[in-house]
Amino acid sequence: MIGGVLLEIVAVGLVVVGVAFLLAGTIGLVRFPDVYTRAHAASKCDSAGAGSVLLGLALHDGFAFGDLKLVLLAILVVVSGPTTAHALARAAMRSGRRAWTRDERGPA
Repeated sequence: MIGGVLLEIVAVGLVVVGVAFLLAGTIGLVRFPDVYTRAHAASKCDSAGAGSVLLGLALHDGFAFGDLKLVLLAILVVVSGPTTAHALARAAMRSGRRAWTRDERGPA
């Protein structure tokens, strides 16, 4: 009984932390000025957020056989997110996109 409640608390905690990471990544996509910082926010927060949510859901379900799919999906998201962001940033660099500097801020 106690173990089940503790498992539920950990599962809900992982989901809440994951949603917080996803929210932070979304705010970063809106607020950051250039493609490099946006790619950084998206890759880090989406990997941590989606991975935490999926692992929390797997814990909540009790590690049934179907949860293997959730764990594999979490691994795929954690590996593919930063790889995709790196490819996008490299393509932006090769196309001549410059990183944002403070001099480009515009009027206050």
